[in-house]
Amino acid sequence: MDRIFHAVVLNLHQPSGNLQHLFDHNKWEAKEILFSLDRIPRSLWQDSDIARVHLSLSGTLLETLADPGFQAAAYGTIDCGSFLWHLQNEQIFEILGTAYYHPVLPLIPAADREEQIKRWLGRGQHLFWRHHFNGFWPPEMGFSMELIPLLKRYGYKYVLIDSENIRPVDPMSWQELRYRPHLARYGEDEIIVIVRDRDLSNAQESGMDYGWFYREVQERTNGCAFPPLVTTCTDGDNGGWFRNTNPQANFWGSFYPELLAHARAGTGNIQPGFITDYLHQYGAHGYVEVETAAWNTGWHHGRGFVQWTGSQAQKDAIGRVELTSAAIHQTARELAAAKTPDHHPACSELENSLWHMLRAETSCNFFWGEDWVHKCHADLDTAWSYLHRVRQG
Repeated sequence: MDRIFHAVVLNLHQPSGNLQHLFDHNKWEAKEILFSLDRIPRSLWQDSDIARVHLSLSGTLLETLADPGFQAAAYGTIDCGSFLWHLQNEQIFEILGTAYYHPVLPLIPAADREEQIKRWLGRGQHLFWRHHFNGFWPPEMGFSMELIPLLKRYGYKYVLIDSENIRPVDPMSWQELRYRPHLARYGEDEIIVIVRDRDLSNAQESGMDYGWFYREVQERTNGCAFPPLVTTCTDGDNGGWFRNTNPQANFWGSFYPELLAHARAGTGNIQPGFITDYLHQYGAHGYVEVETAAWNTGWHHGRGFVQWTGSQAQKDAIGRVELTSAAIHQTARELAAAKTPDHHPACSELENSLWHMLRAETSCNFFWGEDWVHKCHADLDTAWSYLHRVRQG
């Protein structure tokens, strides 16, 4: 029985201040989210010999969990410090890099993409005690080919892309395209593309049993003349399947233990694995092009970013982000040309302007139609107030 490698990838994200707000105003929802996080390492301790899970944690979530004030407020619901410590277990977890404020990267100015990636690395390297992360999780799986040189510059080996946004350059079968790593090239730079199976990921998100998953995977990989890598990617802290506190009605109590039991006993050929380990053993094959698009949401297929740009209010806010970004970076160049020392008050004011602008770019400000667009404008207002101080100083 040929082995089929299964990579579970979970995206964990909460907008800046959201968990604290929920803890103050809707404590049960906050607890559901925190329980869903805490459940991850607790569910895997006893299966460290075989369990393998990839996690992406946004910078804003890490910022909240590492904050002493929030840790004190949440203590008794979750020990945030211990949770972060447990995620350092490299036998169970492969941590993926991402962008700090969880923006849809193709929708933000190019100059801000580097800031978002650099800031997450600073936080991730500190909390996870390592300098290097092999894989990159693009928030909302929003990707464009022009991101490849930037990701390579920051040391990333592979990026996760939705199966609906991959187009083969070299001839490939349906199975090869979805269940084998590939290469994507932009200019002189290449990166490995790991393909998310959209259909199986939809099932992972909504709830599935092992028997169905096993049969579906066998059917989809039938005829593969290579060891297939089946990659399923979803949020890990949203939806009833991951938040449900009933062990028999969530991913960690129902589906995953059965998968691990069969893998350990050898009664099934699906083997949990890390993407990095698969690449070391089998490599990547063939070139693909990646369409500029995102993953599917509950309302849209991801192409055209309509989920985040569908209304005029959303478009206007994104346009204002671009204007604000241009003004901030121009001011930064002027301060550098004037050889303004880092300790000068203007530099501190500009840094405050920059991070408010970066926070305004979070995908959540645009995801919910026009409901959260005002949060984008609020941060941009603050960014401009700091910028005006710099210019007037």
